[in-house]
Amino acid sequence: MTSAVFDQEDLLCVAIGAALLGSGGGGSFQDALNVLQGIADWPGSVTVQGYDGQTNACMLAMMGSPDAAVGLTLDNVRGSYNNALSALSSSMNNSFGCLIPGEVGAINSLVPLLAAWEKQWWVVDGDGAGRAVPELPQTTFAGSLNLAASPCAVANDKSAAQVESAIINANSAERVETLAGSVVAEFGSFAGIALWPSTQANAFALTGNYIAGTLLQAHQLGQLLNDAAVPLSSSAVAEAIEKATQRTATVVVENYYITAVQQATDQSSLDAGVVRLDNAPDPANSTATCYLYNLNESLLLYSTASTSPLVVAPDSICYYSESTGMPFSNATNDLADYYDFTTAQSTGATVSIIKVQADKKLYQTPGVMASFAGLLQQIGYAGQLPYSM
Repeated sequence: MTSAVFDQEDLLCVAIGAALLGSGGGGSFQDALNVLQGIADWPGSVTVQGYDGQTNACMLAMMGSPDAAVGLTLDNVRGSYNNALSALSSSMNNSFGCLIPGEVGAINSLVPLLAAWEKQWWVVDGDGAGRAVPELPQTTFAGSLNLAASPCAVANDKSAAQVESAIINANSAERVETLAGSVVAEFGSFAGIALWPSTQANAFALTGNYIAGTLLQAHQLGQLLNDAAVPLSSSAVAEAIEKATQRTATVVVENYYITAVQQATDQSSLDAGVVRLDNAPDPANSTATCYLYNLNESLLLYSTASTSPLVVAPDSICYYSESTGMPFSNATNDLADYYDFTTAQSTGATVSIIKVQADKKLYQTPGVMASFAGLLQQIGYAGQLPYSM
């Protein structure tokens, strides 16, 4: 069983690589950097390895709107995950020894690592999607017959008498998502969430129901970008993604500029938005335009020069900038490096989009493609999907 021991510098690399692979979601990259500043003096480390099929585990994440949570601090994250884990443990009269991320993303790849570090547990090297996803049903966990989403604990980040939490019991990931989304909105549009327990009661059903290796992949890519003396080319980053993940990666938009952003948070705490990219900083001088549609995560990328989309989820639509040498997400504080919200103009920093083929385990999981199809219909796309349902 391959394992690794991560320290603070390793967690920085994970955050960078996860922001790259997250398809615009999984939490703000800027927030992740802020959170990591708070653990500079944490003693010890955290172990990452494949699931052993005999340790009580659960999925742990932050749920809600990245824009509502802009300025997320270590205290916000710690309060959220500690309260959610405490609520889930109490409801099950059980304890845990390891955690798994729900998705790949700057915040949600870090959350289980931070919690396990603090509690002296370990983290499963994997997640449920190989990218970030808008909702729980778009994960490999949701397609398992034995790994039930319930009980699910949702909790705010408050301390002592101000702690609020809810235990959700429902017969499907879809219903858990609906109910949890309502609770998260009441908590202020972000919360900690712990679910999909894997224990002796369900024969440790996490086994075989996750995408393996994604934390080490994120670490490898993050280390490459962090160590680069000058920003890598977009094509070099795509090649590195393909090597690390064994999934085809292609640069589909190279060195464009973000020239418009429309973003709003809905009642279920999802940020729905459209990002416009042009091949000139001033759209009046542009000869090529693309539109990226997102629900927290990027789901659809169009070029005005084509009648068919450039990328359709579950394939990933990943941001990388040759100007900064870093990835980023759809969160407003990440986009601000590339788009000036005050002047409604590009900052002049270039942006590339890398298409990354979805992990085979994700699109072959029962129900996942149908769930992605439903999301795409919400943003007005009812065309062909890259994989059959």
